[in-house]
Parts: sequence; structure tokens; C-alpha cells
Amino acid sequence: MSLQADVEALWERKQDGLSATDATDDHLDVLAEFLAALEAGEVRAAEKSGGEWEANAWVKQGILLNFGLRETVAREYGGVDYHDVLPLRETADLGERGTRNTPDGTTIRRGAYLGEDCIMMSPSFVNIGAYVGDGTLVDSCDTVGSCAQIGENVKLGANTLIGGVLEPVENAPVIVEDEVSLGAGCRVTSGFVVGEGSIVGENTLLTPRIPVYDLVEDEVLYGELPPERRAFQRFVDSSVGENDLIPGGAYKPAVVATDVEEETLEATEREDALRE
Repeated sequence: MSLQADVEALWERKQDGLSATDATDDHLDVLAEFLAALEAGEVRAAEKSGGEWEANAWVKQGILLNFGLRETVAREYGGVDYHDVLPLRETADLGERGTRNTPDGTTIRRGAYLGEDCIMMSPSFVNIGAYVGDGTLVDSCDTVGSCAQIGENVKLGANTLIGGVLEPVENAPVIVEDEVSLGAGCRVTSGFVVGEGSIVGENTLLTPRIPVYDLVEDEVLYGELPPERRAFQRFVDSSVGENDLIPGGAYKPAVVATDVEEETLEATEREDALRE
């Protein structure tokens, strides 16, 4: 059987009542093979097909099985005791690919993939099922959530949150495509797709519940930022502003998107200097 078939069969067993106390060595071997495939980038929680991102439900099932069919045990990392179903990811292979994770606070959970020439600054966290492409910078205080798909040569500014999407298994996770730059303090959640080559200003919240006013195509979008856009947070009038309890009106967040300027950003130049 293929790995996918093994995971799907185990998922059916789990739905029929299989628990961690019932799991056999054969079951755990399937889960270990699955985690190794995630860490090698051989399987991904979502992939682009026909121009659209689609979740691989069986991969998300495999991740959930690792939570449901393993016992929580005491573990130790960096002198700190913790309890979890999984240990942290081994990182010896990262150095072989030119990827750096700085000491004192870079945490990578099992089942996460980091490509070649990545930089992961302290403190930062990459969760199970996440995919981080070649040449990407994960800056200080960043979180890359479960199953998030980060492209190549992406810059995640300091204190950026990339949300995780595990359930429902058919829902696509957060996607940040190639050559994107997210300013410090950005939040990307709930399966939002940031298009290739876009530049997002600091402290911008990207979520399907907030409209994106695309001034390039003169349309309002939800859940996506098109490729090659410069986006920033703004606030527009809210209907609740008419309430007498709110003197001076009220505002709700919105995202405004314009053309990306052609000149190279200073932030990109600084990142290039780090790699020389």
C-alpha cells in the first residue's frame, strides 16, 4: 500500500474507535513514516492545482492521527521540561542544506519542512505540517502555524503570525506565495492566500472576514490578496458608528491594495546583505 492509503486506512480505524492505548507498533510506524515524508517535503498539506490551492485532506488526517494515536509523555528541550505527544524536529539536515536556525529559542515541531538557505531567527516557532520554501526568512517572534504553506524567498517580518488550519481537513491552510514580503506585526489567518510578489505593510491583518479593496482591478476581494500588490491596513466607516454610545463614529478594518513599485525595497536589500 502507498503511504496515503496507509494513512487513510488508519484514519478509518480511528473513526471506528481506535485510540492511543490501542495503537500498535505497526500503526506508529505508519505515523513515523508520514512525519519523515513531511519533513523531507515529499508530501504537503496543500498544493496548487489549476491555479488554485487545494488541501490534501489525507495529509491533514495524518497530522491529526499523530495527536490522536500517541500518548502524551514527559520530554525535555533546552533544559525545559514539557509534555507532548511528539518530540521536536531533529535539525541536523538543515545545516546540510545551508539553512540556519539561531540558538536560544528557535523551535521546530516534528513534521515541519524547511527548505534550503532559510533563516530562522530566535525566538520563532514552526508547527507541524508547515512548509517553508527555499530562501525564506522567519524573523524573531514569528509563528508559522500548522499546515501553513510558505513559498520561496519570502520575508516574514518580526512578530508576524501565520495562522494554522488543521480542521476541517478539507479546508486549505494559510498560503504565502513566492517572493512575498510581510512587514513586522502582520497577521495572516483562516486560509487567506497572499499572492506571489506582494508586499504587505506592517501590522496588517489579512483574514477572509476583512475586505481587500483592490485598486488595480477595481474590485473588493475576500480571502485573497492578488499577486504583485502593495497592501496596507486602513479603517473605513462602520455602521455601528451611528450608535449614540459611540461619540465621533466607529471604524472597521480594511485592506487597500495597489501596484507594487518597481524599485527594490530597502528591506530586501538588508536581507540580501545578511546572506552575503
